[in-house]
Amino acid sequence: MGKHGAHIVWDWNGTLFHDIDAVIAATNAAFAELGLDPITLERYRELYCVPIPRFYERLMGRLPSEAEWDHMDVVFHRHYQDHRVRCALADGAEDLLARWQGAGGTQSIMSMYGHDELLPLVRGFGIERRFIRVDGRTGPSGGSKAEHMVRHLAGLDGIPARHTIVIGDALDDAVAAAHVGAHAVLYTGGSHSRASLVPAGVPVVDSLAEAVLEAERLAGRGRLAG
Repeated sequence: MGKHGAHIVWDWNGTLFHDIDAVIAATNAAFAELGLDPITLERYRELYCVPIPRFYERLMGRLPSEAEWDHMDVVFHRHYQDHRVRCALADGAEDLLARWQGAGGTQSIMSMYGHDELLPLVRGFGIERRFIRVDGRTGPSGGSKAEHMVRHLAGLDGIPARHTIVIGDALDDAVAAAHVGAHAVLYTGGSHSRASLVPAGVPVVDSLAEAVLEAERLAGRGRLAG
């Protein structure tokens, strides 16, 4: 795995792909369908959690019915597609990916965005060559990343979980990392506030550059050995 001796599993939405504005716009469109008040970015980051129906429960005071959830999910994704086209990679992401690869490190993407939608999006940014594997969600939306992470690591051609660092913007990324025995670094530029990420007990950073530095520190201090 090169001089770093570590593998990075990147989250996509809210991490490499800076789409939080599209997420807020699509969320508010879904809320409007049910007569809910619009939500601010700050409030979203304060309340967001998975599974996503629990997030809606925090806002509505009750779990949405199955019919409400299905409807909101469809509306969200329809509006997200419209707003997504104006989004770009996070600041500095392309350079960080190139530098990690150039130094001999390996990296991959594990996203809860649908697999068939994720692949052309990654290719469209011209960064697919930076990754040894790109996996999106298969199956219904709204759940946890943990079991998807199991599948992802199983496809990484023998890279052990203890040599792996998950970089993402959500508490669920830390949960998924712990589920497979990997490390995690959480980034405040996406779905969660710093205050809501700190309880995960893993490093919390304000930029992707800091996240990569944390990955390098973990590798350099030998904490990935064993």
